[in-house]
Amino acid sequence: MFAVPSWLPLSRLALVAVAVACLYVAWRLDDRREQRVAALRSRLLYGVPWGTLVSALFVLAVYLVVQGGYQYWYRPVVIPFRAWSYLYPTGMLTAAFSHSGAGHLLGNLFGTLTLAPLVEYAWGHYPTAREGESLGPSKWRADPRVRAFLLFPAAVVAVGLFTALFSVGPIVGFSGVVFAFAGFALVYYPLTTVLALSASRVVDLLYDSLVDPTTVASSRETIVSPWWAQIAIQGHAIGLLAGVFLALWMVDRRGDEYPSTLRLWTGVLLFSVSQSLWAVYWYRGGDSYVLFRAVGLALVLLLATLVAAAVGASGRPLLGRVGASVRERAGDVVGDGSGRRTRESGDERGGESGGRNGLRSVTGRQAAVALLLVGAAAITGPAIAVNMVTTAGDDSPGESVQVRGYEVTYAENVTNGMVSVLDLEGFGESTSVTTSGVVVRNPDRNIWTREVSKAQLAFRGRSAVRVGGVGWRETVVANRTGWSLAGSNASYRVTLAVDGDETPAYTSPPATAEPVVAGQNVSIAAENESFRLVVGTENDTVSAPVPRTNESVTLREIRFTNRDGKLYAETNGTRVRVASRERYR
Repeated sequence: MFAVPSWLPLSRLALVAVAVACLYVAWRLDDRREQRVAALRSRLLYGVPWGTLVSALFVLAVYLVVQGGYQYWYRPVVIPFRAWSYLYPTGMLTAAFSHSGAGHLLGNLFGTLTLAPLVEYAWGHYPTAREGESLGPSKWRADPRVRAFLLFPAAVVAVGLFTALFSVGPIVGFSGVVFAFAGFALVYYPLTTVLALSASRVVDLLYDSLVDPTTVASSRETIVSPWWAQIAIQGHAIGLLAGVFLALWMVDRRGDEYPSTLRLWTGVLLFSVSQSLWAVYWYRGGDSYVLFRAVGLALVLLLATLVAAAVGASGRPLLGRVGASVRERAGDVVGDGSGRRTRESGDERGGESGGRNGLRSVTGRQAAVALLLVGAAAITGPAIAVNMVTTAGDDSPGESVQVRGYEVTYAENVTNGMVSVLDLEGFGESTSVTTSGVVVRNPDRNIWTREVSKAQLAFRGRSAVRVGGVGWRETVVANRTGWSLAGSNASYRVTLAVDGDETPAYTSPPATAEPVVAGQNVSIAAENESFRLVVGTENDTVSAPVPRTNESVTLREIRFTNRDGKLYAETNGTRVRVASRERYR
């Protein structure tokens, strides 16, 4: 029987062959393919979205070179490349183009490759006649090569910097720019943009199928935060609005045609819902979050309506007709008590009429744009206050290890230096929250972050934290060991290791088992180097190190035996389990 060599990627080759064949058949069956090619070549240099490709390659280069993803594809350096503060320019300049991991990077690249070409096509490598006239002596900006390889990527970088500067919290990732691509494309091609979003899912599935054709999985326990608590909603909203405003400006400047209002409203709503822009949430401390689903959906509906109104609302004065009718009936009453009306000219009123006429001349479209601007200001304004403040003013909360300016420690129930940067309260929520876990702090970079939660470390027992900068990285490994007391809490200790040197970072309070053995309480106390068994009542106690595996110790005539990580107490022929060594997954 013919055997396929293990090194031959037969399933991958078959998938590529099927995909290419199906695409070819669909292309050949399209009776408008020649018109489509001609349309592409009329807008893009050789019909290729070069600016999109250059932008995607730039983002990939940042991941591979700056973050060290070339050597550590799944484990890049992330912490120093977040947008921590205006006082740390490196983070602000790199945050929008850095990523937390390979999956994060690829998701944004796939979104870029499917949405950015729509923007590039709408803008075009060949300027329109009206746009060419407005360029004046700057004819170099009309060169399709300059527009494709320089101006479009430069605009992408500018939008990325904008999203980093005005996002709340230490964001990281290109998704703000991807949402800007979507916002721009929605104004020009609403439903095509939603279709392109589906296309990015197809590209993502194709990549996963090539990398891992067959997956075997089984149910397992895990510790994860709610999926909606992982989304930078505010940064995404800023990107989307930036794209919408840029598109509105370009349509007005070039005199392009607006899409159907209903199509635009539908496209914005479908895109916003599918991309979870409705998932407005807040962090309550520890591992607790609250999701305002109803509020978020209402905001998304309002967003879709305002964007549609900014395009489709009337260009006539919003208050003109109503105001004229009111003025005709009311006139101007002389303030002498006679009730007589007078028709004074605008000049005699000192220009007062001009101010009112200015307000009455506001159109529905202008009002919608103004409301969008107010909304944008409302979500970008807090970022300025937060990013102007350092989060690293306090000392490290506990024993720490030092790595070239970084302080890594483990602490419990300490003030979250990132969320509590400003002391605010509202709607029953507060920024004064606490957190527990592995904390990373760097005063020079204004960094304060909880990288590993208490629950995650308790579940895994071991977790790596990567710190570093441009051109270097270091790994700090947090290790937890402990004993779970029967019917009670756990007694545990946490150590931090760098280059093989282990430093005690935290010891929990003693924990007491629920069973009382021969009238004696049984407790285990964590120490820097080991665990101590404590037996007695109140202040009358004796202690000894917890016995090693298959060894015993006798305290107060009670024999304690460690049987493969389970601690038993034996007295007068009775044996009861009082503790078990923690097991991690």
